[in-house]
Amino acid sequence: MTDSMETRNEFSRGWTILFAGVLGVACGASPLPFNVVGFTVEPMIAEFGWSRTQILFPITIFGVIAALLAPFFGSLADKYGVRKVALYSLLGFGLSFAAISLTPTAKASSTLYIYYALWVAVGLIGIGSTPVSWSRAINLWFYKHRGLALGILLLGTSLAAIVVPKLAVWAIQNYGWREMFAIVALLPLAIALPIGFFLFREPRPEERPKAILSKSGNLTGVTLRVAMRDHRFWLIWLSIAFISMAFGGAFINMPAMLSDRGLEAQAAASVMGVLGLGIFAGRLITGALLDRFWQGFVAFPLLCLPALSCYLLLGDSIVFPAAALAGFLLGFAAGAESDLIAYLTGRYFGMAHYGKIYGMLYMPFGLFSALSPIIYAAVRDNTGSYDPILALAIFGFVIGGGILLLLGRYPEDFPEPDLPLVTDLTGVPT
Repeated sequence: MTDSMETRNEFSRGWTILFAGVLGVACGASPLPFNVVGFTVEPMIAEFGWSRTQILFPITIFGVIAALLAPFFGSLADKYGVRKVALYSLLGFGLSFAAISLTPTAKASSTLYIYYALWVAVGLIGIGSTPVSWSRAINLWFYKHRGLALGILLLGTSLAAIVVPKLAVWAIQNYGWREMFAIVALLPLAIALPIGFFLFREPRPEERPKAILSKSGNLTGVTLRVAMRDHRFWLIWLSIAFISMAFGGAFINMPAMLSDRGLEAQAAASVMGVLGLGIFAGRLITGALLDRFWQGFVAFPLLCLPALSCYLLLGDSIVFPAAALAGFLLGFAAGAESDLIAYLTGRYFGMAHYGKIYGMLYMPFGLFSALSPIIYAAVRDNTGSYDPILALAIFGFVIGGGILLLLGRYPEDFPEPDLPLVTDLTGVPT
């Protein structure tokens, strides 16, 4: 079978699942909170007088909880299948995100803690609607062009970055920041959930690519315990930590950062849209390159791009073209990083325990993406400028990309598990 025929075969069988997955990622808990919370800073300062650090702390709450729960939700997807985990979590995420609109209007001390508690609920429920779940199914449908398929799947975050900031600004300006949460929650509830219900599923055993199966038809791969004894697991973990710590705060604080430099809210929203285009390009280009070249040759140069973004953002003022370029390069590298987490998990550790291992590698992404925004905000609150943390971020991006050069070649095969891993809710293997 020729390369083009294999491409058509994989995509002809899996395109509806991929389409549903793109919408699930776009409307899930991975992009939506990060794309809206930055625009709540100014209205919440005006209403409550809270500091930037206090206002952005919920994204840390959400991220830390989600990161700690990622291995658990990944193991549920391994055991019971992706469909149940992804769709139920998508429903819970939409409802809990909408509930943030119920934050009290009174300027009481308890209001801040109620607001935080609502974000706790989002973190507890939403993680199953992130790529931790959706990417497992795509890895099971695609092998020959897995990198491109994962790139397309993760375009969902690009779509969110393009659409959601403008939707959030419009909702805040016309209805208020509380109502904005309810309006944005319609995306998972009214779009992704019904489409996912009708289209999204894992492949049946006979539909899986033969390359991910043993002779007996079982998925192959190492266990989480074996993976965690492999130095490559920790190199990937460390790389993700460096990149996420540098990226998360720059992304979340971008609207406030641009406001400090004289850009209006609509211009900042346009920059965030350009950032989304960068993520879009990064997803596709990185995915296509991963199918053709070893990851180190792809990852290192692409993950150095946001260092230039941080350099462009230094200083007291910025013109829109420079801001747009900084946003695009930052987004491009973010697209590359998210592709790499899913791709490297499958290539270095196999599919038998993919959910658990991906969940553990998602943990530094969630943790440091969550801690980074309040670190950026705290630096701004205490020094009056984002420049000190942007200067450090330049080194974080370069170090994080360089670590991946140490991983070495992909394994040629994996051990076969003793038993099929996916069971139904009664515990019967499927």
